[in-house]
Amino acid sequence: MDISRIPLNALRAFEASARLQSFTRAGLELRVSQTAVSHQVKALEETLQVSLFKRQPRGVTLTDEGQALLPVLSDAFRRMSEALSRFEDGNFRDVLTVGVVSSFATGWLLPRLQDFSKSHPQVDIRLKTNNNRADLLTDGLDCFIRFGDGAWHGTEAVSLFDAKLYPVCSPGVADRIGEPADLLRENLLRSYRLNEWTLWFQAAALAPPRSRGWIFDSSLSIVEAVSQGAGIGLVPARLFERDLRAGRIVQPFKTGVETGSYWLTWLKSREETGAMRIFREWITGIAASEK
Repeated sequence: MDISRIPLNALRAFEASARLQSFTRAGLELRVSQTAVSHQVKALEETLQVSLFKRQPRGVTLTDEGQALLPVLSDAFRRMSEALSRFEDGNFRDVLTVGVVSSFATGWLLPRLQDFSKSHPQVDIRLKTNNNRADLLTDGLDCFIRFGDGAWHGTEAVSLFDAKLYPVCSPGVADRIGEPADLLRENLLRSYRLNEWTLWFQAAALAPPRSRGWIFDSSLSIVEAVSQGAGIGLVPARLFERDLRAGRIVQPFKTGVETGSYWLTWLKSREETGAMRIFREWITGIAASEK
């Protein structure tokens, strides 16, 4: 069907009514009367030659045809709203969607992001935090800051910095620890990368214990458990400097183990936009200056 035959107001009336399940509430949202919404929806149904709603005494429910149309329109209106929101005071604002590991976002990126906004006010950053597992394409990411070895299929990767893992514990637990061998008697909190403690004990010239204990999918969760005295965690201490300075956690030993780095990544098939280039140059410059 030729979309030019369908008034935009009719599509808006249908989308709001379907989402709110009420012509009255849709009218309030669109700032028109309930009667106007009802007429617009009826006109749309006549144009499409299908019923989109089942009219009931206490509201409306979608027909199968209405349920098929709703997500398409909702997505279209959302995309239009996002595009229009990029125009402000006669200026076009570029949007950059960045996926980032939660611990990196909290411990390193957020404290520096105001500097980026001040230097590049024309770029709006949208952060999507995750636990190192995301898909650049399906998650709609322009770039993704992740932890690993830099080898991801179909992906460009620029190293930001290494992040050695160090044991951390609560002050109370630290009082009973004098040397690395003391950790063999403690509850060791683990990430889903189960070999990290094994590598650390090898670096400390000790035979690693049998793997046991709690498993977490985030260093943030490990540090929170550590601060409550639940055990000893192995985390990138560089990202938890504020917790260390505040005394919430303690780093009892200088022995660390390197298992990977943080990388800025993006799809090889994706043409670099101006916002992507600006962010890449900014974050790699900041990371290099702090090495």
